[in-house]
Amino acid sequence: MADRTPERFHSKFLIKAATFAGALLVIILVFDNFIMPWYVNRWGTEQVPSVVGLKQQEAFIRLEEAGLSPREGGTRLDPKFAAGVVVQQSPEANQIVKRGRRVYLIVSGGEQKAAVPGVRGKTIRDARFALERDGFVLGAIEYILSDEFPENTVIDQSISAGSAVRQGAAVAVTVSSGRSGALVAVPAVVGKSVSDAERLLAQEGFRPGKVTYQVSNRYLPNTVLDQYPRPGTSAAAGSAVDLFVAQAPSSKIPSVEN
Repeated sequence: MADRTPERFHSKFLIKAATFAGALLVIILVFDNFIMPWYVNRWGTEQVPSVVGLKQQEAFIRLEEAGLSPREGGTRLDPKFAAGVVVQQSPEANQIVKRGRRVYLIVSGGEQKAAVPGVRGKTIRDARFALERDGFVLGAIEYILSDEFPENTVIDQSISAGSAVRQGAAVAVTVSSGRSGALVAVPAVVGKSVSDAERLLAQEGFRPGKVTYQVSNRYLPNTVLDQYPRPGTSAAAGSAVDLFVAQAPSSKIPSVEN
């Protein structure tokens, strides 16, 4: 008779393995269908409300009212949300969780900020470079007369040096247009006769420049139609102001240039 011991051993092993697998499956089914639901529902369940976009204090109150336990989960920079506003929550909104479940909140630290560099005393070119290097842009430029600062030098800036401001902000500057005696406002001479215009220009420290005649049926001959530089523009004292003067259609156009 052949020895059947190995076959019997193998058969018993398969039976034990099958029995163990079946028992494990039964345990899993019981745990999943009875124990876990009992554990979760023992104190009830809640639906997690959405608190993203709320201020941290408001988010805490809403979660506590929903039977949940809010927790601080840290901060992160976020240009889309103001500082102190919730940007992320875990678990997410609308999930069904056990009452009293902890909900972790991540709060915005605001936009990235940097210290504004000082550009007072720099040229416009150097000021622009300094601002762009630190993440800012050069804003509006206003020119004023100055006896202290050389021409094209920054006198002042709209945001003080060292101020913590969001990167990308525009910094306006005030720039020297030279000494107060160097520039004078150009007077308005449009509508005046050529002789009156020349007299007014001389009184204000200017001289008539090139005079160009243009045919006009609307204005009397020798009436100034336009001027350059424009009225109110700052120009160097003693500089020329070009005039555009009306002439009748039948008149011979003279050539006048000082």
